[in-house]
Amino acid sequence: MAKKSWSWPSDWTVPLVLSLLVHVAVVGLMIFGMHFQMPFDKPLQVELSSPNAPQPDNQEIVQAVTVDQAAVEKRVNEIRERERQTELAEQRRQAELERRAEEARKAREAEQQRLRELQKQQEAERRRLEQEKAAAKKEREEAEKAAAAAAERRKREEAAAAKAEAERKRKEEEARKAEEERKRREQEARERAERERQLQEELAREAQARAAARRQQVQSELDRYTALIKNVVQRNWIVDDSMRGKECRLNITLSRSGFVTSVSEGQGDRAVCESARRAILKIGTLPVSQDPEVYEQMKNITFPFIAD
Repeated sequence: MAKKSWSWPSDWTVPLVLSLLVHVAVVGLMIFGMHFQMPFDKPLQVELSSPNAPQPDNQEIVQAVTVDQAAVEKRVNEIRERERQTELAEQRRQAELERRAEEARKAREAEQQRLRELQKQQEAERRRLEQEKAAAKKEREEAEKAAAAAAERRKREEAAAAKAEAERKRKEEEARKAEEERKRREQEARERAERERQLQEELAREAQARAAARRQQVQSELDRYTALIKNVVQRNWIVDDSMRGKECRLNITLSRSGFVTSVSEGQGDRAVCESARRAILKIGTLPVSQDPEVYEQMKNITFPFIAD
């Protein structure tokens, strides 16, 4: 029988049927490959049936759909399980936060209660002190009244003796207080003098230490720039064999920017001095420290130059 020409129908069921056929074919090939060895002399042919061709068995379609549905349900269950675990973790986290908040609230309430108890104790102590003070005042007033009454009774007999004794005691007390005040002032004066002496010694030591540190810093900076100047001159100084090993001391005057304002020949080999002098003037500007104190020692400086 000749095959009918096939055209794509507009019915939406055709794509579904085709999809099911492809799934059935794949599953069938997998099952077939597990139990049988496919012959190599016949090529595998897959034909798409026309709408009028016999439809595949419903059981095969159901099995393919069941396989896909099981995979989907497994994936959905996995996602739901992760969501459940995430929700459980969030619940545990919220519970922990609530527990900590409850502990903080209880601790705050306990601290407030402790403060209230402390305030009560302080208030009770204040009232007790006031009561003791009032009792002491009352007792003192009563004692004073009794003493006044007794003194009144004895005033005629003991007036002179009491006055003399009181005067003696007053003078002794004043003398004692005056002596204590004198000793106290003398002690304070000695302590102030000692503190002042120690302070002056400490200030002197600190000043000496700062001065020594500054001198060391200036000397280190001076040595560094002296080495820089010598290196610059050595790099630009052309020495012939006749000057090897000979020495000359040159006095160099520098401006604040390092510009060489003058070079005076000093002691040493004349040829070496003249050669080094020309090299310095040719360079024109030498390294100079920005430190004013270092510059003061560098602005007019004498260098020994040895022709190597």
